[in-house]
Amino acid sequence: MPQPFRLALALALVWAAARAESAPSARVRRERLVTVASTPTEPLPVVHIAVDTPTVFLFSSPIQKKTLTFDESRIRVLDAGERSVIVQPVANLDAGERQEIGVFFADGRVPTRAAFVLVTDPSEVDSRIDVQRPEPPNTACQPTTQAPAPKPEDFVLLGYVDEKGVTTSSRKGKLDAVQGLNWDSIVAFRGTGWILAAVTIGNGPDRPAWTPREAMFVGRVGMPLRARLVAEKPGAILTGQEGRVLAAVEVPETKADLVLTLEVRGDGERRLTIPDVRFPKPAAEDAR
Repeated sequence: MPQPFRLALALALVWAAARAESAPSARVRRERLVTVASTPTEPLPVVHIAVDTPTVFLFSSPIQKKTLTFDESRIRVLDAGERSVIVQPVANLDAGERQEIGVFFADGRVPTRAAFVLVTDPSEVDSRIDVQRPEPPNTACQPTTQAPAPKPEDFVLLGYVDEKGVTTSSRKGKLDAVQGLNWDSIVAFRGTGWILAAVTIGNGPDRPAWTPREAMFVGRVGMPLRARLVAEKPGAILTGQEGRVLAAVEVPETKADLVLTLEVRGDGERRLTIPDVRFPKPAAEDAR
């Protein structure tokens, strides 16, 4: 074999070997079942992401895609649906870098939020994550009593408040002698695509303790809207005491007032019905 040919062949072999050593090894793709953290102190599940592989999160319960939180400079959300989110990093995360992504479930059941820590691993990537919630304890379902503390900027970033702001109305209440419940006051809030009613409920002095468990908004037409129910303080409203609850639900945007009946149901088939709760139309844009 001529000497120049042997030299060229040797150089080609050395170059190929160097390319093979410098090229990153292919990551193993994984599909996993992951359980979300059930308490704020529990570590968040870790998910491996890579720039060349979309990671699909499939949720066992519907989610509120508007509540997705993540660092847009590092993470892209390619698509979000009723039960799925597809993410991909803008670039592979640096060694030791940890990014968090989270989203609230639509039903308000505990745990109310799914959150994950995203990292890049040199050897593997999660292409599919099946997300499940931990089994609830074997007790009666309670209204949501605690949620991650929101920040003022969250409402704007998530689109719940826009340039038209939030409109409100308020009323004083009255006693429902048959049910033994009264509402001292109610404040109705309306923002971008959502309504919320904050009501102070009193339990009669001769009635047993009562725990509000579900809320519904009912209109003159259309299907009832099941609301998320949040209690300001956990547990039952004791005999002769008061408790404050919030009922919230997403609604289509309209330019008219919404007038709905709020029903709060609880123990012993007792319920509180508040008719004609008015959610004022959004503020006029030309009023600013």
